[in-house]
Amino acid sequence: MLTSARSCASPTLPPSSGMFAGRKPGVTVERTENRSRPHLLIADDHAVFAEALRVLLEKTYLVVGIVADGRALVSEATRLKPDVVVVDVGMPLLNGLDAARRVREQAPNIKLVFLTMKDDPNLAAAALELRNVGFVLKHSAARELLTAIEHVLRNESYVTPRLRPEDWTVRQARAQQFSKALTGRQRDVVQLFAEGCSIKQIAGHLNLSEKTVEFHKHHIMQSFNLKSNADLVLFALQQGLISMPCGTAHFHKKAS
Repeated sequence: MLTSARSCASPTLPPSSGMFAGRKPGVTVERTENRSRPHLLIADDHAVFAEALRVLLEKTYLVVGIVADGRALVSEATRLKPDVVVVDVGMPLLNGLDAARRVREQAPNIKLVFLTMKDDPNLAAAALELRNVGFVLKHSAARELLTAIEHVLRNESYVTPRLRPEDWTVRQARAQQFSKALTGRQRDVVQLFAEGCSIKQIAGHLNLSEKTVEFHKHHIMQSFNLKSNADLVLFALQQGLISMPCGTAHFHKKAS
């Protein structure tokens, strides 16, 4: 699963302490030091966790900033070109996996380390399709994150041992669950609808006309035999575009 259903509004992070203090919330801070240490960009919409990552990583690396949604990640990663992006898979507006794919298209040398709450080998396999990436569970980040970053800087992959399948020959089949059913634009539209965005808001996020958004929604609903907005949300869950918020398990069980 990739991101939990949230308000459509872009999340913001409170100003951080130290060299991030006093900055506008949610805006990446660009440092001016030389590249004697690898540069890292953090992408996580949970402010407390993002700050904890910054404190942990700045002992070894130069953290150039923090972003709070997937679209900001694509923009800032391609602008700043850090050596490594540490990205939460469950990002709003554009999930971390799709955002990372777009970053790699525009800046193929950027290394990626994914963080997630989900111990899902299918999701790990989808991430590994990008090659030379790290995949770490959030609850073990303090122990494994630095190791994962060291691996990707050596052009190696790192997968938390808890998720490593016995046979990675099934990797491609696992990854298909997260990437093949929809086009990139359709994935954008489905995720934003499932997060509660209106047609007008989606048009603004994707720089499309409202009629184009309506067309995409209609086509998706017809193609996948979806009858209601509730069906669309469940479809987004099944596609791994959002994860189930707390308190919705009973609804999902009844609807399935």
